[in-house]
Amino acid sequence: MIKYDILNLIDILGTIAFTVAGVSAAMQKRLDIFGILVIAFITALGGGTLRDVIIGDLPVVWIRDIRYPLIITAGTVAAIVFHRFLRNWRNTLLVFDALGLGLFTIVGLQKGIEHGFHPATNIALGTITGCFGGVIRDVILRNIPLIFQKEIYATACIVGGCSYFLLQLTSVNQGFIEMISISIIVVIRLLSVWLGWRLPEIYRKRKL
Repeated sequence: MIKYDILNLIDILGTIAFTVAGVSAAMQKRLDIFGILVIAFITALGGGTLRDVIIGDLPVVWIRDIRYPLIITAGTVAAIVFHRFLRNWRNTLLVFDALGLGLFTIVGLQKGIEHGFHPATNIALGTITGCFGGVIRDVILRNIPLIFQKEIYATACIVGGCSYFLLQLTSVNQGFIEMISISIIVVIRLLSVWLGWRLPEIYRKRKL
């Protein structure tokens, strides 16, 4: 019961974080209120929806549980009302996107564990859950998704997922394992932006 409550809290916090990230991205593009709400829904639910479709867990979770649409709607309204405190949209998007990335990676990873999948598959599901809401959002907003750029994004999810399973080999409490793994993802993502960490580029040299 305690494990379920912690995971449920992580899921809710991730939904809120990605909702705010979606609102920030939509307001950068000066969308109307309906467009903002749609982008918030896509950002918060896109990755989890794709994950559930892949593993055949249907209907997808937000159809079965009305709390998710309600949380996203309330979060969108709150973000719009208090937008004056979030004027630096780039930093707001970065921070909340990093939080959502960490939180949802662990949610997706745990979903794979519940289905008895291999750890590598679980890490992939966590990465999909964490990344693909943002991917769909960016495609709709005509931005190049961060996962396809040289920025450290999906890599942070993979490192956090690997850390999760390595920590399972220790005597660390399960709740702390989840918090540590989430923190690793968030810190890697934020530091990669602030310190300019990049994945190496692979390209062909132009012929003269």
